[in-house]
Amino acid sequence: MIDFDFRLVSTITFLAYALGVISTYHVIMSSRTSQAAIAWSVSLCTMPFLALPIYWIFGRTKFHGYVDARRGRDRSTRSLIDKTLDRLPDSVPGAGELVPDQKVIEKLAFMPFTNYNQVDLYTNGGETFAGIFGAMDQAEKYILVQFYIFRDDGLGRELLRHIRQACDRGVNVYLLYDEIGSARLGKRYLRDLRATGASVSGFRTTRGPNNRFQLNFRNHRKIVVVDGRVAFVGGYNVGDEYLGKHDRFGKWRDTHCQIMGPAALALQLSFLSDWFWAQEQVPEGLAWTPERAPERNEKVLVVPSGPADDLETWKLLMLQSIRQADDRFWLVSPYFVPDSDIVSALQLAALRGVDVRIMLPDKADHLMVWLASFTFLDQMDMPNVQFYRYTPGFLHQKVVLVDDELAIVGTANADNRSFRLNFEISITGIDPDFIQRVEEMLLEDFKHCRPTGSDEYRTRPFLFRFAASICRLMAPVL
Repeated sequence: MIDFDFRLVSTITFLAYALGVISTYHVIMSSRTSQAAIAWSVSLCTMPFLALPIYWIFGRTKFHGYVDARRGRDRSTRSLIDKTLDRLPDSVPGAGELVPDQKVIEKLAFMPFTNYNQVDLYTNGGETFAGIFGAMDQAEKYILVQFYIFRDDGLGRELLRHIRQACDRGVNVYLLYDEIGSARLGKRYLRDLRATGASVSGFRTTRGPNNRFQLNFRNHRKIVVVDGRVAFVGGYNVGDEYLGKHDRFGKWRDTHCQIMGPAALALQLSFLSDWFWAQEQVPEGLAWTPERAPERNEKVLVVPSGPADDLETWKLLMLQSIRQADDRFWLVSPYFVPDSDIVSALQLAALRGVDVRIMLPDKADHLMVWLASFTFLDQMDMPNVQFYRYTPGFLHQKVVLVDDELAIVGTANADNRSFRLNFEISITGIDPDFIQRVEEMLLEDFKHCRPTGSDEYRTRPFLFRFAASICRLMAPVL
């Protein structure tokens, strides 16, 4: 019996180290940074029993299965996309209307800026969902609904009621949720959703034999599209806390956009891509003819990003935005754990004399991310860089403002998860009126902030600073 146990342990140990070596090859061939490659390689070769499961769950930064599905989707929908692109020239800015910096962003998005859009900002949950539900009630053909978080609470039940009414009118409803973000969503709610006649699906990150352990990729997008003519995107999810009904957080500060015009079709295309991954089919009967907004003519670009992209789209958009800033770069993000490239770009902007302002939440909903952000108060302690903490409640909006030239509102944070692991989506506007509205919104927010800086980190007890540093080291998997 002793010999048998010894052989068994020896065999398991050999297999573990062999798999560690094989995984190290995968790390070296696929890792995007030398630091990550070295750290994973050493861990896999010296501690395979611990490192192997962690690596195969958290170590992958490329969603290859989605890449393959995207190719399949492109074959299935190429004619629809081509027809849409053929109809876009009347909505696309003409020669000379865009400056080189804006053309760079177009290349990141693989879509053009479009004219004839109307973007309205919503800054509280009540007006956001009033707008969404109002548009859903006017739907004639279809509604596309996608959120990271759905809850079976008052707001979730209100959404269910509007979906039921739409389905009763003969409107096709497609609903997509993320299984991790909506992990607490009960089977009863999903059953009730499907009972309305809506097509309902999780994002199914782990679909396919090669993706079983892909628990670290999330679909963080929040999109609603109605009949291809009006769309909504931003930071709000479906839950009562987003209406300010949370005992601990109280007021919830977020930003959402309503978009009318050709840009709504770009949001629709993003939803179609995610739905095809989840269900291996294309929703039928979608409209692909661009419609002009009724009131304003704003240039808008929709920038999807995620771990299936060839490039780190959101990170590059951030770097490009920082690089082009001459006067100001204002950033609002509830989760601020940037990598060294972003930090260096912000430091260079400050040295150029750019007014760098970073607005963070005062309260924490994810403790480790909140702790990690403290270390940057010290690292970025330099002239022209000012940190603020929003005090009335929880700050969840994701907004960037660059000079008087560019404003971005969307779902992406300034952290590794949004840079490399999450599927995100951002709205980029370059019209003076839109930029002014974003500026006024942020100036009002700054009135409700307290300035902070390196002293808030340095004066903390040693154990706090040590914990913050440990959390920062874990940033790649937070």
